[in-house]
Amino acid sequence: MKKIYLLLFGVTQTFTFAQTQDLASLASGTNVGMNALFDSKDNLYGYISIYSYGKTDKKTQKFEYVLLDKNLNPVSNKEFDAGLLVSNYYGYVDFKGQIILRPSDFNYMQAFAKDAALPVSMVIDPKTNNIAPKVYYDYQENGTFKEINQPKSFKEERKENRAEKKDKGYNYVSSVGEIKEGGYLAVEYNDYGKYINKNSLIKFDPNKKEVWRYSYNTDGNKKVFSDLTILDKDENRIYGILRKVNDDDKTFSMLVIDMKTGKELSNKPITGLSPDTIYNIDNLYASGRRIDNDKTFDDKIVLLGRNYVPKTDKGFARFMLDKNNYTVDLKELNYKPDLSNHIPKLSADGGVENGYFLQTKDAYFLSDGSVGILAEKFKPAGQYNAPKTTDLVYVNTDKDFKVKDVQVFEKEKSKWVNSDYLFSQYLNEGKDVVFFFRDYKKDQVTKEKKWNLFINTIINGKFKQEVIPISEKDNYTVTPYVAKEGYILLREFNEKEKFNKVRLERLNY
Repeated sequence: MKKIYLLLFGVTQTFTFAQTQDLASLASGTNVGMNALFDSKDNLYGYISIYSYGKTDKKTQKFEYVLLDKNLNPVSNKEFDAGLLVSNYYGYVDFKGQIILRPSDFNYMQAFAKDAALPVSMVIDPKTNNIAPKVYYDYQENGTFKEINQPKSFKEERKENRAEKKDKGYNYVSSVGEIKEGGYLAVEYNDYGKYINKNSLIKFDPNKKEVWRYSYNTDGNKKVFSDLTILDKDENRIYGILRKVNDDDKTFSMLVIDMKTGKELSNKPITGLSPDTIYNIDNLYASGRRIDNDKTFDDKIVLLGRNYVPKTDKGFARFMLDKNNYTVDLKELNYKPDLSNHIPKLSADGGVENGYFLQTKDAYFLSDGSVGILAEKFKPAGQYNAPKTTDLVYVNTDKDFKVKDVQVFEKEKSKWVNSDYLFSQYLNEGKDVVFFFRDYKKDQVTKEKKWNLFINTIINGKFKQEVIPISEKDNYTVTPYVAKEGYILLREFNEKEKFNKVRLERLNY
């Protein structure tokens, strides 16, 4: 559901003992990664652990996956082959309940090989334990589908694109994928290099027969064009923001399309905030990492973005779409004056003190429309200075995106790290939140510096914090992972001793 980050420390105090698993004993290959899996409702499904066996010939290498349930019981495992470009896989569960292994790390030297091609994802069927390369479809300009089992090499694709551009003056671009609502959804456009046009959104039935087509930006050029950002979809509707640009003039509308017919159900103007705010409302980044900035409820869609005035980051913007009447509620919450009364020395652009600024780390969306925003004071690296972090700040808003309260978690300065924030998890069916961070603090009794793990819950709008002392021990690396509700997963690792164990520990909040 949420973000998972590596943390390098060892445990000095045990929690309430729970399940334990030795990852090193589950396969004979080298463990190259593990991540949590979540179902379509953001509930923990289990874990996938990936093992590498190295090259089997000049073009192939072997991997093995081991699937564990949320209690760390091994469920299935199987070896599979892959090309040499991929070094690791990241797993997720798709809408069919299949487990997809997406290539996540790459051997970039292999990208220069003559026949190098983009590696494909692998698909695991949990019911049969079969694993096979993911089948992709290419929707072509003549209206036909083509099944792709092996992508073209980078060299071959560049050659074909250059030939097509020379012949037509543009490259025809399309992308198609199967959707949980049934059938397929495709996008297509002509790419002229400096602009695109003839955009279409196309729905196909399960037999790949076109059902409807929604076209826009028909005659787009460098100065006058339209683009569409899809926010969400369900079995009845597709929700998106349609932007129309005429040189420096930009207008936006909330476009709702009938999933079954392709007809417009609504096309209402979106106004009230700057064009840069609205255009970037679906993107929220920090240190190059995209933050999970949206949540869909039965009756609404809520997004959190930055508020640009006109192009400078001045705070946050909340976008809320009512799925019943298609109205959009836009609210802003700025560093000044909304947060400066709660956070000392906060400037209008998010700066705090001594070159630090508030870097957004996470966002939490509750069913009443309120949003929680977690930030960390961060100072980027300079020519002669290491990156540093200090306090964490949690902003708690009400349903109207007004500040209810702000919690500042004072923390020791950390150098050479971009964040001491770890991860978070919704509790009680999404009504409440728990988030975790670490701090390297001096023990009041021994006067020695030790790591502490901070477990912070917001339940019914009330904060509660538990602090658990931890520190490095016996050269073991310990990586916390998100776990089932009420638990944390700790992975202890020592490559030299071939020690690689994970265990679930109950939290005491």
